Parts: sequence; structure tokens; C-alpha cells
Amino acid sequence: MSTRTIPMTDALYGYYLGSSLREPEILVRLREATLKHPEAGMQISPEQGQFMRFLIRLIGAVHVLEIGTYTGYSALSVALALPENGRMVACERREEFTRIGRPFWREAGVDSRIDLRIGKAAETLQTMIEAGERGHYDFAFIDGDKKNYGVYYEQCLELIRPGGLIAIDNALWSGRLVDESLDDPASTAIRTLNVKIRDDVRVDMSLLPIGDGLMLARKL
Repeated sequence: MSTRTIPMTDALYGYYLGSSLREPEILVRLREATLKHPEAGMQISPEQGQFMRFLIRLIGAVHVLEIGTYTGYSALSVALALPENGRMVACERREEFTRIGRPFWREAGVDSRIDLRIGKAAETLQTMIEAGERGHYDFAFIDGDKKNYGVYYEQCLELIRPGGLIAIDNALWSGRLVDESLDDPASTAIRTLNVKIRDDVRVDMSLLPIGDGLMLARKL
């Protein structure tokens, strides 16, 4: 029993992964390929990918959204958990990132489940809203540019169904949010959204210290 979340030392993190991680071999290879990229720090951790697969199966998600696909590790993680008729709309602004992951999607046989849309995510999501897709989606993962997190959250709230789940990455921002003097656009946007979701009567919520912090909001 503990009155607070225990510190995750390197040794404990190693035990944690060794005793719990089930990472498919194709995800291992995509993660290793991504590590060679100069911006590899943008990729989610393998335990977070596993947790999202768990969530997808837990809520029976069929239609999902992803805002910020990067090289495609998180998209592949989620797509592997979707049923045969499952579909993901994956929004990414920089196509060169996705060139790393797309061959792995094909190899895994899930590329037909991933509808990759290149462009500004806010514009893509607004087009979907205007096309009548409100309430169509079961799950949304937000991991795009941080200064627009508030915009993405509101758009995803429109697009997911009641009982649907929004997962927001980087909610703890590598611990930098405790520095109140930090007022850059990204930090301010994340700090503002965390408080907004805490007080948002439209959702149930929980902030988990997994990866870089994962905020979960369930639409009521």
C-alpha cells in the first residue's frame, strides 16, 4: 500500500518493463528504426503503446482518431488492437515522418485500417465535423503540436461518441510544468488544458504518470 505514486528509478523501470511489456516484434523494429531519427524523442514509450492497445480493446473501439502520427508507432500500436472492420484517421503534417512507419503498417497487414491524412490537423478535424461525423468515433489520441492542444480537445469532443475516450500525451511535459516561470506556448497550452479538463463537467478524467503523462477524458 502506498499513499502516493512511487518514484520510477531506472532499476524499477527495468523491472516494470521486464515483468509487464508485451511488445510485438514488428513494433520493436519500428521503434528501433525511429530511434535513428534525430527527433526520436517524439515517439511514445512501448508501455504506453501497450496501454493504448489495452484501452482500445477495453472500450471495444472501432473508429479512432490520431492527431500527430510521427513515424507511425502509436498508429501501428492502436491498429493492431482494432477489429477487422476498425478504422483509424491519422493526422500528420509532415509526410516524411510517416515514410518510416508505413512499410511496417503494410507488413503488419493493418495499412488498410489507417487513413493517413497529411495536413494541418485542426483543418482536417474541422472538415470531418462539417461532413457530419460528430459522435462517430470511439477513441482519440492527441499527440500533435502542443500549442493547439486546446483546439484538438474541443474538436475531438465533438467527434467522439458519449462514452468515448480521449487520450492526451505529454500531459506532464517531462516535469517542466512545475516551473511556473516557464511560459512558452507549448508549456502554457498543456498547463491550461490540464486544468480545463480537471474542471470540465462534460467528461470523467484521470491523469496517469505513464510515459510523459497521459490525460484520459471520457465523454459523458
